[in-house]
Parts: sequence; structure tokens; C-alpha cells
Amino acid sequence: MSVVNALTIDVEDYFQVSALAPHFPRRDWDTVPCRVERNVDLILSLLHEYGAKGTFFTLGWIAERYPHLVRLIALEGHEVASHGYAHQRASEQTPEAFGADIRLAKTVLEDIAGTEVKGYRAPSFSIGDRNPWAHDCIAEAGYAYSSSVYPVKHDHYGMPDAPRFPYRLENGLIEMPITTVRYLGRNLPAGGGGYFRLLPYSASRWLIRRVNEEERRSAMFYFHPWEIDPDQPVVPGTSLKTRFRHYVNLSRTEGRLRQLMSDFAWGRMDEVFLATA
Repeated sequence: MSVVNALTIDVEDYFQVSALAPHFPRRDWDTVPCRVERNVDLILSLLHEYGAKGTFFTLGWIAERYPHLVRLIALEGHEVASHGYAHQRASEQTPEAFGADIRLAKTVLEDIAGTEVKGYRAPSFSIGDRNPWAHDCIAEAGYAYSSSVYPVKHDHYGMPDAPRFPYRLENGLIEMPITTVRYLGRNLPAGGGGYFRLLPYSASRWLIRRVNEEERRSAMFYFHPWEIDPDQPVVPGTSLKTRFRHYVNLSRTEGRLRQLMSDFAWGRMDEVFLATA
């Protein structure tokens, strides 16, 4: 029997990405045309076509404006989870503000989906050595698990010394880090995101197979709806680094996702990891 991996989608629109925050203040979000409906519909169709299930870490802001998307995600058998309300990094908030944000998101999502929201993922994987208090806030808000740590070195996030596979914290919360592969003394990112677009697909396939076949563990993969949208507006005035990270290979992502669906078995976070934790 093949290993089932966890497929996760961070439901946010292109203008809510942290790197583009200087160009789209939160106070102006309501004035920006959204593209998330079209993109989530495409993802749901893709998962249905391949018989895959996934976990949708959804912004409360998105859920309030597009409640039918959240209901459809739940209706089609996927897990509805929380990405917070306003896509603010945990590391840039006080414990009080962070706690209020994630409690609001949980309430909004549960009211709309009609199901319990067990999981939370911090925007930009913004929980690390500098804000360990965030895990206590997540537990106090009633979440069963977090997927907010990426055990890699990165200029915007990362906790390279964290465990590579799900672990239980002293407060009872289970942290489910994004998948990495240990190679030549360092952790290589194996869980998708920008690396999935920027590197050849063969790299992602090799990394996930290594976790499945050599370590005999389930992997966790993530991407965003805007990553399958090559027609999204190009934001003027962005840095070369931001343009490279955000726009390169958008036209190839859907095709690569189809390869990913064909090469591996995919399920929800709560069913792949939470039941065995």
C-alpha cells in the first residue's frame, strides 16, 4: 500500500502575500479585485479529478467574503483549517493581538463551514525561536494542531533545528512542520511552495519519494491558489527578488500539480497525521 501524503493549500489572494504587503495595505484590500474564487474552483476540480483530498488553511478575511467557497471545500470532503484572519505574521504581533486574530478566524470558519476547525498555520511560517509563546496562544484558542514551523534556513522564516516530523509540545498542541529532507548535514525544503515552481519538478518528486520510501514517513506539501494563476496582475514597483519569487513559472504550476497528483497519494492533514499523533 502506498504512503498517503498530506496536501495543503494556503487560501489567500495574490495581494495578501507578505512580500507584497507594502503595495497593498490591509485597509485597501476591499478595493482590490479578488481572483481567489476562480483559483480555488480550479484546485477543487483538480483534486476531484484525481480523487485526492486536502486541507485548506483559509484566511478568515477570505471566508467572510466568499463563504460559499468554504462551504464547498467542506462539502467536497476536504478539511477546513485556519490561516488566521488578516494574514499578519505571528512574529510581528503581540501575544494578545495574535490570540485575538486566531480566535476570530476559528470562529468565522467554524460558523461558515459548520465543522470543527482543528488546525492552524501561521502566515509565512512565522513561529520560531523568537516567539515560542505563539504555540501557547494556538493551544489556548482551541486548535488541536499547528503547521507553522518550517525546519529550514530562509531569509524570511525558518527554524532549522526543529524536529522534521510531527511532534507534541508540552501544552498538548501537535506541531506538524513542513517536510524537509536531511542531506549533507542540512535540511532541504521538500514541501512545495516557491521551491516547487522555481526548481524542476523532478526535484520535488525525488525529495518526496525519499521521505516516503527511505524514511517510510508521510510528507506534507503546500501551495497557494495564486500560484496556479499566470494571468494575475503584475504589481509595479516590486523588487527583482520579489518578482522572481512570485511570478516565475506560474504558467507551469498546474501541470506540475497534475504530475504530483499522479505520482503520489494525497489526503487531509487531520487524517494523515492527527489520527496517528
